[in-house]
Amino acid sequence: MRIAIVAPSSRFKEEAAARVRQIAAARYPDVELFFHPQCFLTHNHFAGTDAERAAALVEVANDPGFGAVWLARGGYGACRVVEDALARFGEAARRKAWLGYSDAGYLLAALYKAGFPDLAHGPMPSDAMHEGGEAAVARGLDWLVRRDADALERKLAIGDHHAAFNLTVFSQLLGTALEPDLSDHVLLLEEVSEHMYRIDRSFSHVTGQASVRNVAGIRLGRVSDVPDNDPDFGEDEESVARHWCQRAGIAFLGRADIGHDSANKVVPFGRF
Repeated sequence: MRIAIVAPSSRFKEEAAARVRQIAAARYPDVELFFHPQCFLTHNHFAGTDAERAAALVEVANDPGFGAVWLARGGYGACRVVEDALARFGEAARRKAWLGYSDAGYLLAALYKAGFPDLAHGPMPSDAMHEGGEAAVARGLDWLVRRDADALERKLAIGDHHAAFNLTVFSQLLGTALEPDLSDHVLLLEEVSEHMYRIDRSFSHVTGQASVRNVAGIRLGRVSDVPDNDPDFGEDEESVARHWCQRAGIAFLGRADIGHDSANKVVPFGRF
């Protein structure tokens, strides 16, 4: 199997690529990882210009020699290139597995809306440089290469439809051309590095959407590295989620084992 790695958002680091290759070689010696040179470009905040990032996405998506596209990292920037790139995808792009999370949610949302069948929220190559990163990268490879059920979030119910996003990313894509129809889906949301009042604001916006009120329910992943509020917000992430779900008439279905960390589990989009 050949897996293409591309960076539609922020720049990837060469040392991270070397670590990912090391982990992959030990676990799956017959798997070839191709880090597109665009991953290591720098233009302002991004891994190359918008045109360079879109072109790299199109190149690996349309190459029938790759069985999967693994999004290198999050950060910011995918929303600037997704629509242009998707318009240039051919049929080979639909036959691939796609894996990522964080800012990659913009791309996963657009692909899901377009009917791509093999998408998942889960570990990315950038996780290699974090504590516990070897396990995270291995989990991502386990899913991409052999659909290992041990890589999955444990409480996913067979037969249910699922989707998973970073809360802020999901909030921002609602109402745009990238928003997929998540009617009757269990929606899993996680967050990192946002003040509690911003988390509250995002839940207000998300649960206030008529389209989101059609989901089967919301599960809350980890909300990590929350900066201190001044004054203290007085509620934690679960009480915030429960509050807004109750107001919107959305079922709150408990916690989920996803987040911006090395323990992040895989959530396939749709029914698995």
